[in-house]
Amino acid sequence: MSILIKNGRIITASADYVADLYIEGETITAIGENLNKEADEVIDASGKLVFPGGIDPHVHLEMPFMGTFSSDSYETGTLAALHGGTTMVIDFILQTQGKSLRNALESWQGRSNGNCYGDYSFHMAVTDFNDETKKEVKEMIEKEGITSFKTFMAYKGALMIDDGQMIGLMKEVKEQGGMVTVHATNGDMIDTLIAKHKAEGKLSPLYHYLSQPEITEAEASGRFADMANYSGVPAYIVHMTCEGALNAIRRAGSRNQKVYAETCIQYLILDASLYEKDFEGAKWVMSPPLREKKDQAALWAGINQGLVQVVATDHCPFEWEKKLMGKDDFSKIPNGHPAVENRMELLFSEGVNKGKISLNKYVEVTSTNAAKIFGMFPRKGCIGIGSDADIVIFDPNEKHTISAKTHHMNVDYSGYEGWELKGKCKTIILRGQVAVENGNVRIDKGYGQFIKRSKVPQNV
Repeated sequence: MSILIKNGRIITASADYVADLYIEGETITAIGENLNKEADEVIDASGKLVFPGGIDPHVHLEMPFMGTFSSDSYETGTLAALHGGTTMVIDFILQTQGKSLRNALESWQGRSNGNCYGDYSFHMAVTDFNDETKKEVKEMIEKEGITSFKTFMAYKGALMIDDGQMIGLMKEVKEQGGMVTVHATNGDMIDTLIAKHKAEGKLSPLYHYLSQPEITEAEASGRFADMANYSGVPAYIVHMTCEGALNAIRRAGSRNQKVYAETCIQYLILDASLYEKDFEGAKWVMSPPLREKKDQAALWAGINQGLVQVVATDHCPFEWEKKLMGKDDFSKIPNGHPAVENRMELLFSEGVNKGKISLNKYVEVTSTNAAKIFGMFPRKGCIGIGSDADIVIFDPNEKHTISAKTHHMNVDYSGYEGWELKGKCKTIILRGQVAVENGNVRIDKGYGQFIKRSKVPQNV
């Protein structure tokens, strides 16, 4: 199979030019003006932007949580991602305390194998670091190509590890050439505030937000940065939401300590006022919660300053009936919201079109930086000879409206219902195959591949 893309405006993290792209098999084999190539399919991209396929390194598909599962399967979640220009996701395997990393991997493979439309990989969340777990780190990196290990500084009793375990894991992951990522919030402080609010009869979604003030994230982010500095491990903070946490890694940078940071699209464009909508605020109950306008401004600035390298989603949808589990107690509301299909178009419309980020920065934070940090570049995250032909052909002028009635995520509401956007993904190519064209799916379930990742992150 060969594809010739004509006259597109190609945008990468560092370039902006008009050219043709030639794809043979799964890879890009030629880039240039007026390419004289025979192709099985010719796509005229005149007036369109051509991006590398989006990479969302933070999703939760079919994730077990509070007696239920997040509502997008590997089938529906990766297909929805493709519709929105994201050709690859990285999901999180959650180790069960008392059981092995291998046991967790096999559980997740049982749900993902043969079911994905888009490409995918895994992070391994370590919830029980001990001598046996330590032995498995090398195996995960070298045999399975899982090179990033997530830790939780909250959710005591289920996911959280203590600082001693954190240091132990960091040292072993450093030794084996991997990376440690973190959910950086102070779980003890949060648990105390949750108990206080519940004891006072304060049970609405607003108190989910008020139980996780900025200091809980700022403190944990600084502590994690200090431990990473001590151990020397490559480090990455997921879903950063606030100015205080950003300042913590800014201070780390002042002592020549690199801590990568990811924010999510919701923290850039939504704020905590949504929690005042009575129980409707449950749509946006996630951890960490939405923050304030000043935090949005800090995060946009952090992106442009290079302090925030990635914009992800933390996509973890639950149908409305599941959210109703917490109707009388905010602590029982399943945490998460749907966004994997909306990220690329929202960030373009709200970021590029409003002058907050450049086109090159857009490609950096939606694709290239994630590929570099997580060991996939230059196979993924760029438009170059020999790279996988993961391509988004994008109409920067098409207007459309987000709605649960038209999205492809397996959830019955949208966190962005009625948002009017300018800019739409038109044709999405995955490893040399047209996957989605004008909303029509042209590949089969199972086309998505598991992508093994290499060890050391490249500097970004």
